[in-house]
Amino acid sequence: MTAATINPHEAAHFGALAADWWDPHGSSAMLHKLNPVRLSYIRDRIDAHWHVDARERHPLAGRTAIDVGCGAGLLAEPLARMGANVTGVDAAPENIAAAREHAAGQGLSIHYHAGELAALPPAMFDLVTSMEVVEHVTDPAAFIGELAARLAPGGLMILSTPNRTMLSKLLLVEAAERVGAVPRGTHDWDQFLRPDELTSLLEGAGLEVIDRTGLSPSPAKGFKLGGSEALNYLVAARHAG
Repeated sequence: MTAATINPHEAAHFGALAADWWDPHGSSAMLHKLNPVRLSYIRDRIDAHWHVDARERHPLAGRTAIDVGCGAGLLAEPLARMGANVTGVDAAPENIAAAREHAAGQGLSIHYHAGELAALPPAMFDLVTSMEVVEHVTDPAAFIGELAARLAPGGLMILSTPNRTMLSKLLLVEAAERVGAVPRGTHDWDQFLRPDELTSLLEGAGLEVIDRTGLSPSPAKGFKLGGSEALNYLVAARHAG
């Protein structure tokens, strides 16, 4: 039984931003600041999970990866450069069109799919990533279940999402949207998941959390790993047992 988890309103909201996605000073500027920090975490987890030398330029060579909620490919492209055979899936066809165009311009071969994750084959991806997506779907438990179903035996899953705290409501929703740091209507604070809630969903899907870290603002770098989880956090998981 597969589940439909796309929220049409959310898909339309992000699809309307497609043409601006790769502009580091445009509506997706916050994502461009977050991306290097996320990549640093992903690389650390890859090295730890598969015992890869940190100096290796292509740590995902010979492996498959999928980025779910890929937007226009901000994470899919670096994963491809790490050597992975990458699939990107997004709810908005406009985002997938922008992703395909940009990847072609970079000489990267990435398989992009617009629509439900459930349409893709199960248990075939060594690495499953989904950044700032679970808070936008209609059914988080079903979505996590679909992610888990795509994860190959021995694979690694990495997620990031905002935490549901009063600080995140003040800074990520009210302040950030008011000053234009993120487009209005991007966040629904009630949909944010606390770490214990996300952990329960992952465990319910047969996974175990193997690492969790905060992602917080840094005056020097924009964002940094570690420290407080009050605004945002990243989770690494694998099949239990």
